[in-house]
This record gives sequence, structure tokens and C-alpha cells, in this order.
Amino acid sequence: MSWSGRADPATLQVGADAIREALKTIPLSSGVYRMLGAKGEVLYVGKALSLKKRVSSYLRLNQLPERLRRMVGLTHSMEIVTTRTEAEALLLEANYIKKMKPRFNILLRDDKSYPWIMLTDGHEFPQITKQRGRPVKDATYWGPFASAWAVNQTLNLIQRSFLLRSCSDSVLSSRTRPCLLFQIRRCSAPCVERVTRGEYAALVDETKQFLSGKSTDLQQALVEEMEKASEAMEFERAATIRDRIRGFSSMQDSGIINPASIGDADIVALWQQAGKTCLQVFFIRNSRNNGNRAFFPEHADDDEAADILTAFLLQFYDDKPPPPQILLNCDPAELELVSEALSLKRGRKVELLQPQRGERRDVVRHAETNAREALERRLAESAGVSKLLDGVASVFDLDGLPQRIETYDNSHIMGQHAYGVMVVAGPEGFTKRAYRKFGIKGPVTPGDDFGMMREVMERRFGKRDPQAPDERPQDWPDLLLIDGGLGQFNAVRAVLEELNVRGIAIVAIAKGPDRDAGREWFFQEGKAPFQLPPNDPVLYYLQRLRDEAHRFAITTHRAGRSKAIKTSELDSVPGIGAVRKRALLNRFGSVRGVRGASIEELTSVTGINSEIARVIYSFFHPQ
Repeated sequence: MSWSGRADPATLQVGADAIREALKTIPLSSGVYRMLGAKGEVLYVGKALSLKKRVSSYLRLNQLPERLRRMVGLTHSMEIVTTRTEAEALLLEANYIKKMKPRFNILLRDDKSYPWIMLTDGHEFPQITKQRGRPVKDATYWGPFASAWAVNQTLNLIQRSFLLRSCSDSVLSSRTRPCLLFQIRRCSAPCVERVTRGEYAALVDETKQFLSGKSTDLQQALVEEMEKASEAMEFERAATIRDRIRGFSSMQDSGIINPASIGDADIVALWQQAGKTCLQVFFIRNSRNNGNRAFFPEHADDDEAADILTAFLLQFYDDKPPPPQILLNCDPAELELVSEALSLKRGRKVELLQPQRGERRDVVRHAETNAREALERRLAESAGVSKLLDGVASVFDLDGLPQRIETYDNSHIMGQHAYGVMVVAGPEGFTKRAYRKFGIKGPVTPGDDFGMMREVMERRFGKRDPQAPDERPQDWPDLLLIDGGLGQFNAVRAVLEELNVRGIAIVAIAKGPDRDAGREWFFQEGKAPFQLPPNDPVLYYLQRLRDEAHRFAITTHRAGRSKAIKTSELDSVPGIGAVRKRALLNRFGSVRGVRGASIEELTSVTGINSEIARVIYSFFHPQ
């Protein structure tokens, strides 16, 4: 993130006056301050042991770096929240930064939740599955995992070793015969009582022991149990235990690093190059590697590594509990204060350590190598994308390098389940957190692509800041790329003119003859339709943008269609749940068949008594 330009002396004086006014009521206690712009937007969030002393430092304008001078110049007011301790202020500061995303703070763009393994406790046959988001009551959790792939791999291995069910409670209660997972020895089939409650409870206890790190004792117990079964000539049972041990062994051997000397810890390594920063995080739980992720925080070019690491740690653990140890390759700024704040967050002591020898140091070095390689890949990709964007600016006569390109596409089947999508790209590649889906609300004639695109444009650009209707929003694009021909181009241009949207280049990309890739036609205002050379790298880049929008539109449409297929009119009938719905559809074949059935025919269905039959009949025949 960069802040170009110098602070204007006039606005600098206005900002300084606003800070002086705020100082009249700011206390000396610890807390968090927010610097606000003209429209109330948060420019910067900071914490301080003494708020008055810290805020006063912004009035020493000649001693401030240019970035902070510009921030002061944009400041129109301040807000203060006091805290009991500086550690509490540090946690509150991180929370505000993550929620408000102030432009002058170091920002961690991490809007994804992390998957956990969840074991339900409130059922006689507990379910094991993955879960994201808000914790469920009466459940035990293990994690977090760095990705869905990591948690799925672990779940598959746990199923192979401990045979716990992964199906939902409704599926469990409705099955009449074992599913495929039982056939391939991934489940003990409690749905049809192939395992007793006591035996299943023992499997649950073993699973908890393993996930809690007691793997050595558990494996030895399984070996002894297998030997006893073999001596008793219970060879089938011995073979089943043998298969569980094999799955158990493969679980212990899997993973890139499974350091025996590390129980529960996160490994955080920072690497800087060319003014950019990468932080690589490895999740180690019970000496097992739960995967890793790379993060690229936004910060000013002159921000120090220690300050970036402090901001990262506080924002990263804002919505998740920190482990007892965090192993680092360098010290954060205010090390003891960060440790105190994270301990306060966890409710128990959290150590921040920089290992100097042994296996722990090797693990940190491994994470550091991953951080360096991830940053080098990102820089190489950015350099390549920068060249392509320069080519895009040249082809479409743009004023400068486009910082944000939005590509639009629609997907539907004869007007049904219609969606429009927006894909965003820029110097850092595709920005997936900025993608948007537009469920077409209509009224739109089935198959009217122009009408769908018009609705999408109105919803994208129709909202303006009422206090500054003529000001260009920061998230508006430099280039609109529309998947379509001259008709789509004219439709989009007409909508933007009606909305008084200016300064955005519009280009439509249409497939060539026989829809061959490489022979696309481009439509742009003030130009005759044109094509690019078949081997032009800019053409390949524009095709990638168009194809990504098409992919996103198709997957969005399919998801919406699948959701609609799973629901039916029967879901609205009082007293009809999953089991009765399935029984009715099995008996009559469709909702139409249920609608045409008499009360006597409805009563003949398993689980449907005369009272429920009358409710169903009345629902479809209210007269």
C-alpha cells in the first residue's frame, strides 16, 4: 500500500486544529483513538498507554513522516475509547482495524473462516464432521486447519481408523440399510445397529484420545486388542483391528512436518522483499501439521518488519483463540505487551518464542523458506501482470495502468435461476474477495440478456454517497469488460449514462466465428470493432478474465439451481419433514402426484395418519 503525494499546508492546519480541539477532552488513561475524515470514515486506529500524550505527538508536524502528515491533513475529528490496561487497548485496536479497515493502518486482508473438526456430544451416536463459523452448542472442536483440504484429509483418515459416522442426524434416523462408507470400512453403521452404543462410545473415546495427542498409548492398546482377538481365534475381528491400525499409522506418517517436540503451537515466519511482506503460518496441533497459509498484509513501504508482525499477530488472532506457543523467526514490536494481550485473549499464558536450536528452529526455518518462496512467486506474478496491464492500457487507450478491471457475465437456462456475476482483477491478479453475485430479481423476460445486464449495472453503480453524489467511489473500476457483443456494449453504456457514471472505459469481448478462442472481436466507444493478433499475450490475458467470469457465472448458476431443486412445495406443508417428504415422493413420484392424491391415498403412505393427510390435502386444495 502506498500513499503518494505531499500534504497540503492548508489542509494540514485544518487537521491540526481538529486534533487540538479533541485534546481538550482526551484523558491521560490508556485506550484507543480513531482519526476520522470529512465524511466520518476511519483514517487510522491507534492505541496508547496515555492517550493524551500519544495524540499530542501528531501536532509535532515537522517530526512526522510524510505519510502521517497526509493523515493529519485529512483528519476532521477524533473518537476515543478508554481501557483499563494497554494490553486491552492493543486487543481493541486490532479488532477495530480488522472491522473498519482504515487506509493508514497495516491491514491483514483475511476474510476467510478456518475449518475445524467437530464431534457432536449431545447424541448417543456422535457425528464427526468439519465446521466453519460460529461454534455449535454441545460439540467438541479440534483445530484450526489451514484449509478445507487439510481438514478433509484428516477426517478421511479418522474415519478409516475410528469408523465414526459423518452423516447428519436426519440421514442417520432415516436409513434402513448401511451406506457405502460401511462397505468400504469407513463407518461402523450405527444407523442400522451394526455397532452397539457401548462399542460406539469406545470408538468416540479413542478418537478423542488421538485428537488430544495420546496417540502412542492408543496405538499400543489397539495392537494388544488385535493380539487377544487373534489368540481367541476371532480372526475377522482381528482383521478389522489390523485395518484400523494401518489407517492409524498412515495418519501419523502424513503431513509435511509433524514435529514431536512441538505440541500445540503456530509457526509464524515473516519475509520482506521489494517493499512487500509475506507471513507464512503453520498450524501445529498435538505434534501434527494442520496445514499452512501465506498472508500478504497491506502496509506502507517504510513500515518496519517488527511493526508489521505485531499488527499481523493481533489481527490474526482477533477472531480465533491463540495457541499456548507462537514460534517466530523475528521479534514483534512491543514483544511483552503483545504476549500479555494474547494471553488475555486466550485466558491463559501465551509465549512468543524465537527458537535458536533443535527441531523447533528447523520448523521455523522451514516456514521462513515457504514465506520467501511465496513472496517471490507473488512478485514474479505481479511483474508479469504489470506488463499485461500496460498492454491493456495501450490497446484500449486508457490514461494509465488499470488498477481495477471488472468483468461481467450472465448465466441462466431459459431465464430460470438467472445470475449475473462480477469478477475483479488488478496488479495483484484476481481479487476473489471482491467478486460479487447478482441474483436477477427482474422483472426480466426469460432469455433477455440485455435486461439482465442492465439490472446488474444498476445494482453495481446505482448507489452513491448522498453527501458526495459527484465523488467517484474508491472501489469503482478503471475498465469494464463485458462478455458479449455490440448489443451488450450498448446496453451497458446506456445504463451508465443514465446513472451519470463517468471515467470508466467500457469494452465488450465477443467470441469470433464458430466461437473460436483467439478470434474474439472487441467493441469500444469511438472505435470500429477490432481483433488482436492470435498470439498476443494481451489477448490471452483478456481471455483469462472472460473465462474466469464465465466459470464463476456457471458455478453460481449451478449452485442456485441445485438449491432450488432440493426444495419443493412440500417443504411449506405444516408437519412435513424430511422423512415424510421422502415417503410421499417415493409413493407418488412428484409434488404433482401428491397434489392429485385423495385423502385415502395419502393415508396409505407410511408415516401419514388421517390428520396429517387432511393437512396435506387442505394445503393443496384450500377451497
